[in-house]
Parts: sequence; C-alpha cells; structure tokens
Amino acid sequence: MVDEHGQPVLCRSAIAARDRMIEQLCSLPPIATALDAIIERFGVDAVAEVTSRSRRLVVGRDGRQKLQSRSPRANIAETHAFMDGNKRILVFSDAGGTGRSYHADLAVRNQARRVHFLLEPGWRADAAIQGLGRTNRTNQASAPLFRPVTTDVRGERRFISTIARRLDSLGALTRGQRQTGGQNLFDPSDNLESSYAREALVRWFGLLFMGKLEAVSLSRFQELTGLRIEAADGSLVDDLPSIQRWLNRILALPIALQNAIFDEFIALVEARVDAARQAGSLDLGVESIAVESFEVISDTLLRTDATSGATTHLLELEIARALKPLTLKRLGEHFGLNTARHRLMHNARSGRVALLVPARSLLSDEGTRIARFEMIRPLKRTHIAAEQLAESSWEVVELPEFERLWQAEVDEATSNCKRERLHLATGLLLPVWDKLPSDYVRVSRIAAKDGHSLLGREVPVHCVPDLCRALGLEQASVLSAEDIVQAVVRSGRPMEVQGREALTLKRSLVNGAQRLELAGWSAARLDWYKAQGCFTEIIRYQTRLFVPTDQANAILARLTR
Repeated sequence: MVDEHGQPVLCRSAIAARDRMIEQLCSLPPIATALDAIIERFGVDAVAEVTSRSRRLVVGRDGRQKLQSRSPRANIAETHAFMDGNKRILVFSDAGGTGRSYHADLAVRNQARRVHFLLEPGWRADAAIQGLGRTNRTNQASAPLFRPVTTDVRGERRFISTIARRLDSLGALTRGQRQTGGQNLFDPSDNLESSYAREALVRWFGLLFMGKLEAVSLSRFQELTGLRIEAADGSLVDDLPSIQRWLNRILALPIALQNAIFDEFIALVEARVDAARQAGSLDLGVESIAVESFEVISDTLLRTDATSGATTHLLELEIARALKPLTLKRLGEHFGLNTARHRLMHNARSGRVALLVPARSLLSDEGTRIARFEMIRPLKRTHIAAEQLAESSWEVVELPEFERLWQAEVDEATSNCKRERLHLATGLLLPVWDKLPSDYVRVSRIAAKDGHSLLGREVPVHCVPDLCRALGLEQASVLSAEDIVQAVVRSGRPMEVQGREALTLKRSLVNGAQRLELAGWSAARLDWYKAQGCFTEIIRYQTRLFVPTDQANAILARLTR
C-alpha cells in the first residue's frame, strides 16, 4: 500500500516485531560446524585435522579465540600425530582423505580399533566408500567399526536411502555382490527406493485416500505438498507420484509432521521386509558367515556341464560357531535394567530370559497398527507382536532372578561352540538355479578362521529330497531321522519318511500345543507303530498317530529301518 505521494504505508507494529526478532536472532550464539564443534569440545591437542582448510579459529590455552594459519605440511604432521597415538581423534574430509591411510596398521604405534563416524555421507557413493576404506585396510590389528550418523529428523532417511542404494549398486558392479559396497551398514528397510518401499508407498497413498492415517489428512497433504492424488471424479488417480518426488516433498514439511508421516510409512516398509525375511524370500545378496571351522560331511555331485566340464555339488557341512553373548554390563549400558519402559521377562516353558523393549509398530494393509516389542536376549534379538506376547509363556521376573538367569545363559554360551549342519549348493549354479527352492534365497560365504571358505546357496533340509529327485538322484535324498525331525520342527513343512510304508511326518497344532504327527500309516500295523513308541488319539471320530517330541529321533530311526 502507498499513500497519495507514492510512499509505502508501513505498519508500525509489524516493524517493531521485525526489529525484536532481528535483535533476538543477533543475540543467539553462532552454531558451529561439526568440525569446529569437535575441535572446540576436545581441543587442538587431542584432535588431528586433515582437511583442505588454510585457516581456522581455535581456542588457546588462555580461553580466547585466535586465527591460526595452516600450511600444506600441517596435514602430514597431523596424520603422524594420530598414527603415533599423540592425538586420539582424527577428523578428515574428502580432500584430506585422498591418498592416505588411517587404519590400525601393525607397523604404527596407535593400533587401537578405529571407530569411524560418517558425519556427512553426501550423495557420492564412491566418495563414501573411499572415505570408509581409509580406516579398513590390510595388515591391520583390528577391523574398524563404522557408524553413519543422522539426527532424529525422519527426512534424513532420504539421504541415507540414496547412499544405501548407491553403495549396494557400486558393490554389485565392483565385486559382484551387493553387500560389498554397503559393508552391511544398512538394513533392507533403509533403502526407501526398493521394491518393498514402492509397494508400501502405493499402499500409503491408498490408506491416505481412505482416511485411515493418523499423521495427516488427504486435503492437508495435498495442500502442503502440492501433490494431487485425488481425481476430479473423487477417485484415486492412476498415475501416483514417484517415491523420489514424494520423498523430496516430505522434506519441505514441518519436522513434527514429516516425522509422523515417516513413522507410518516406515511401518509399512518394515512390515513387508519382515514378511519377506520370515518367508525366506528376502534377497540380501551374499551373506558372510564367520565360523571357527567347518567340515564337509558328504559331497554329492548334482550335475556336470557337458561343454565346460564344470560341476555342481551339494555339500553337507558341519560348522562350529563361537557364540558371543551380550553381557549384563553391556545390556545395562545400552538399554538399562531399571527403566519403566523395559520389562524383565522369563519364559516358563524354555527357562530363557529376555529384556522386553518397546519397538516401532507395524502398519497392516488395512491401516491397523500392530503393536510389537523387541526381545533382547543373550544371543539374539527378535520381535514379537503384543498379541503373541499375551498368548506366550513369557512372564515378568524380578531383577535378581533375571540377572542370575542371564548370567547363566552367558556362561553356557561362552563355554561351548555351537555346532550345526547345513546343506550348500556350490559350483556351477546357474543351470540348476530353477531347481533350487524358490522361497528360500540365501547365498552364503562360509568363512573359517584358517582362511578356507565356501561360496554357495543354502538349501534347507526339507528341500534336499525334492532337489535330488528333480535332478534324478533318488539315492541322495535319504536323510537321517534327526535331520527330518529338526527340519519339520523348524520349518513346519511335512517331510516323507523312507520306511516300509510311505509315511509323512508333519507338525500339527493339537489343544494349543505343537505335535509331530505321522500320516499315511496302515491301520493293520497300528499296534506295531504303538510298540515302537507312537501314541494315538481320537479327534473328531478319527484316530490320529503321533510321535512323542522328546523321543522323536529314536522312534523315527526305528521306523526307517
């Protein structure tokens, strides 16, 4: 607005508010960059800086700031100070990391384990790999521990997603396996541009259109982001925004709103990743399994290529793993044992203990939240839904009893090596890839301490007979009674039992408990089966034959003679 002379008409109250805001902003202390904040916190005597800066502000011993000039030779001196152990902290940039090594070399004095924090990963995956490789090299005393750092702003998952995808792609191009690039830093749910994320986004749009999301409504989302997903006739548009465009628009929203939206979206992504992981169809690339030693129990030749002479083998391995349980001290440091959010649990059936920690809820395709918890145990971490927890044998226990049982499990794990058997298809796999189980895709590298390794695709025990039959190797499909029992108990899939009759061993739920049941038996030989240790029960006017779980190995061995 202007007056009659063409001069602008200003609001005095608005001018006063502006002046007060400028006054308050100018009184705030400046926010230091990450590099300056680290140097200010720990001091120049403890931090070695290897960057391209020629000048920097430092705090002297008198507490006053001063401008310090840095010559090109300063980086050489700082590198030597860190490698000699005179400075325990090293900060280097892309410019300072080129052509240098900062690993725990056996030839230097500072051989402490490197804990490498990736503060600013950027958009270039090759630069990120180059930086991570500076602390992970040959002839080192120990491998580094990598830690990518983000804030609690969910929008930053956009950048982590890009780095995860590009690192995995770079690993596939350089070494033929996806996990090489990412170095196992990222979970499949971190990649927000995967097929699971795209499917979750389509479902997220559907839930938003139906008004089943709590974070934001359809009208407000379209108003804030400018993305139109509702057609003129009131239906959902066919051409939905891509996930890259959706992620970029989410970054412009207020932090509280974008966090709420991301929580619901990530819940959909994790639900799909967990379902794929439980079904065995989650493609993780090559998974390295570090073992103490392995022994080849049997070697079955599956196929010989007529042109090249390359062979395909099915190996039965017995591997020995050194268990590394979570100690009580580290459990208390990471989670705490006396907090109100955590519960100390004891399983009345198995006798095991676990720390119950609230976890992010999953979101079903219908828009309902599935509350779940994370169970921290000495040897593993699993998730359990709230409904499953209520129906299980887990119960709350007091702290002294929890600590005693936890320590007992730790002592038991550290005193023994876990031995297990697995089948590995190795050699030329491409011609027989369609014969391998399609619902269990896991390529593993078995690496022993002595340097020997095997690379192949794992074949579950219950799939071995089908694989051998598909390749015309009936004689190789005979498994031991113990293998059959363990396969049925773990997978829940029926398996044939080779004996006088064509029997099938399966897992059945009877009266709320899992049992082992035999199918295909002859009524004329019922007394003989009972004499071997089986028992019967009439359910719905039908006689069913069961095998006691605690004696299943011995009974099944007698039935297969």
